Amino acid sequence: MAHWFHRNPLKATAPVSFNFYGVAGSPAANKICNDLRTTRARLLEMFTDVTCNPEIMKSATDAYLSLLQGFISSLDGTTQENKMRFIQNFKWTDTLQGNTPSAQQDAVFELVSMAFNVAIWYTKFASRLAGKEKYIHIPRLITPAEKGRDLDPRVIDAYIIQCQAEAQEVTIARAIELKHNATLIAALSFETANFYQKADHTLNTLEPECSSKWRKYFQLKQHFYMAYAYCYNGQTLLASDKCGEAIRSLQEAEKCYSRAEALCKEYRQTKGPGTTAKPSEQLFFLKLGGVIKNTLEKCQRENGFIYFHKVPAEAPQLELKASYGLAEPVAFELPPLSEQCTAEVYATFDLTKGPKNDKAKPKEEEVRPVKEPDLKPQKDTGCVIS
Repeated sequence: MAHWFHRNPLKATAPVSFNFYGVAGSPAANKICNDLRTTRARLLEMFTDVTCNPEIMKSATDAYLSLLQGFISSLDGTTQENKMRFIQNFKWTDTLQGNTPSAQQDAVFELVSMAFNVAIWYTKFASRLAGKEKYIHIPRLITPAEKGRDLDPRVIDAYIIQCQAEAQEVTIARAIELKHNATLIAALSFETANFYQKADHTLNTLEPECSSKWRKYFQLKQHFYMAYAYCYNGQTLLASDKCGEAIRSLQEAEKCYSRAEALCKEYRQTKGPGTTAKPSEQLFFLKLGGVIKNTLEKCQRENGFIYFHKVPAEAPQLELKASYGLAEPVAFELPPLSEQCTAEVYATFDLTKGPKNDKAKPKEEEVRPVKEPDLKPQKDTGCVIS
């Protein structure tokens, strides 16, 4: 896997058979159960399939969730709870909690957990899916989200902010490659740094053993993009004949860059979940150090020969706002309810005819970690996406 972005592991889940012995009282009801089993298995396979792309993932996701909603949505036009919602137990691990699963006998728990995993897969595929719509269903859970679990609002917020920040990183790399205006690059970098700072602050009340490594990643990226902001702000100031202020801005860029390098080392040494990124070894990271050094030397030379400006003691306040180029999250929408899921079919499910004792229940299987594919980049562009 490419080592520019930090990635927490995918959620793992126990197999689900959807074998409701005696409950499914018609061929159509049995078909829904069989299709739930096969579409779920197919979707889980896609998480580890190196050939899977966003189109395939969306198709697999829609196929499963359109059926799963038949166990959640009211099919008779009333406000009564769907009678099938609590029939099946689901087990899922959390991205920050190792391989210890949590379980809920609730189809809504399955919906939000699977949707969460799909969103994480998209981040690993460097897409821009933001799963804010999961919030619609999370309050419906009978068992509230535990602290530090994936459905904890702090964890979800951190993922959403990370998605926005990383999508914007691609915009910055593109702007630099196309030699866009230094003011725009500085503004985009400043706003991206603020995203990472916000993500870090979102996790500051989480237990250190599960959040420290992730937070170090946010911190190193914050300082890295602050270095970019000060560097390109210095170029803007020099172009405006404010050489002394430009020097001070470049000096601050050096300071932020050095701090980012130190945080890269701290990040690698910090234990915690997820793959370990290696930003300081990437061309995009290394290039910035040279740009800062060369630009600062140019400013100092010109100040010594032309401007003779006093270098301010305080770093300039960055009050930058990007006018365009900001990443917009793509809204996630659940697929429409499957045509198989009708009130007539669900009337044939009879919960009174379920298993009467524990011996009749199928054995629950253990939850095994997801073996993720190693997605290697085709070439080094200077900004590698995992």
